[in-house]
Amino acid sequence: MRFVTLAAIATAALVQPAFARDVSVAVTAIVEHPALDAVRDGVKEALAEAGFKEGEGLTFTYQSAQGNPGTAAQIARQFVGEGPDVIVPISTPSAQAVVSATRDIPVVFSAVTDPVGAQLVKDMEKPGGNVTGLSDLSPVGDHVALIKEIVPSVKTIGVLFNPGETNSVTLVDLLKKRSAEAGIAVVESAATRSSEVQNAARALVGRVDAIYVPTDNTIVSALESAIGVAQESKIPLFTADTDSVARGAIAALGFNYFDVGKQTGAVVVKILNGEKPADIPVAVATGTDLVVNTGAAKKIGLDLPKAVLDRASKVIE
Repeated sequence: MRFVTLAAIATAALVQPAFARDVSVAVTAIVEHPALDAVRDGVKEALAEAGFKEGEGLTFTYQSAQGNPGTAAQIARQFVGEGPDVIVPISTPSAQAVVSATRDIPVVFSAVTDPVGAQLVKDMEKPGGNVTGLSDLSPVGDHVALIKEIVPSVKTIGVLFNPGETNSVTLVDLLKKRSAEAGIAVVESAATRSSEVQNAARALVGRVDAIYVPTDNTIVSALESAIGVAQESKIPLFTADTDSVARGAIAALGFNYFDVGKQTGAVVVKILNGEKPADIPVAVATGTDLVVNTGAAKKIGLDLPKAVLDRASKVIE
């Protein structure tokens, strides 16, 4: 299967609207945390660069479901009732809610790990219908390699995730596969809501050499709970989300989610300028940043390898 490259859509953000008119874009996310907020802000920036500016013909609406799938469904129904020109759901749960609510309004999802597995589209290259968007499938194999480089003695990785998030199930399956190839075992610990994250992290203490947090919205929304447990237990915690490193993770190799938002916004611009979602292939995000936190490493007595520091896009002290 051939995925469209982002270069093919990036120029859309620079295309001015064909004619002046009022348009409306409704954006929703399953929860508020730095990565998803950055996607939202990137979408708005891309729209502004293309001439669709809030207060100057653009109505830009945003709502968070605060981690509640039921609320996500309510927001989806509300947006459909309001009839915006485009709906932009950020994250898999929000995208599933919106796609279930409309067959007519154009939908451009973002930060969705596995659009086909989540049943948002049947084919990445030919999505058909009213839905297209951007996938942020993590380079999980590279994550395992990074963990092994920083913690050479690692034999077991603990993964925190919400089994109710389709995206997380996909990523955990990938983690198991890539870890097995590297001779590393994986221990799962589940949390279905943010209040359960701390106990899920505690369940890994004494059982794992490192903790890994994928792009799971439930876990990331309560990341400090897991980081507190990891630091107290001197266990290095790694994430797939680079915005989480500033919150106390040791390192992350992932996307700049503001850029992901701009790439998503480029697709929205194409639709506002007359293209059909059915004709726009689902794009897969490219470009990864390596962010490390030397301060967090020092707290658990871990020295980061010079090779890692030398190639880091950003070092947080």
